[in-house]
Formats: sequence, structure tokens, C-alpha cells
Amino acid sequence: MYMHYCKRCHHVHMLNGHKRSCPNCNESITELKISYMDYVSMNRSEREQFLSQLSDDTQLRDLSTTYRMYKYSKWYKELHAQLPQTAIITYTLAGEHNIGNAVSAI
Repeated sequence: MYMHYCKRCHHVHMLNGHKRSCPNCNESITELKISYMDYVSMNRSEREQFLSQLSDDTQLRDLSTTYRMYKYSKWYKELHAQLPQTAIITYTLAGEHNIGNAVSAI
């Protein structure tokens, strides 16, 4: 279980997997650093205080995390399958000195 916060709904969601959109409103959600066990062990007043911290953008940034393995997730692969593939072409210019492993892009 992973904890996520939706700014639009002002709601903390306990979701399986690293989701990108809110199950209620389909807006973007933020994955939180807090573990499921830490969240469920909070009492009502602690949860209300935590929710008020999440409504502040600065504190939300401090309480959020980025899923490091997102490139391997299904949504990421599907997104990049839809995008046009681009190629970077490099070449040396006449009169330029060879700088070893350096690559110039124009």
C-alpha cells in the first residue's frame, strides 16, 4: 500500500501501486513519504494535522516522494509508446578540433 494525496479532493488515498491519478477525480496525485503502517497508526487528531500540512504546497513538497522505478511501470511504458520517437543526430563541423568524447548538438 502506498499513500497518495489529491490536492483537488483534499484526501489521502491508500492505493496499491504507484498511481498517478486520483481514483475520485482523475486529477494528478502526489505520492507521500509516509508508510501505510505509520499512517494507520495515527489517531484522528494526528491525521487532521497531517492533512492540514499537506494542503500547504511547501510542506507537501517536503512530505512527498518520487517513485524511483517509475520507468519500469506500466503507465510510463504506455505513455512513451504513444509519443513519437525522436533521434539525436550529431556530427563534427569542418575546422573544429576533436575534443575526445565530447558531443556537440545544434
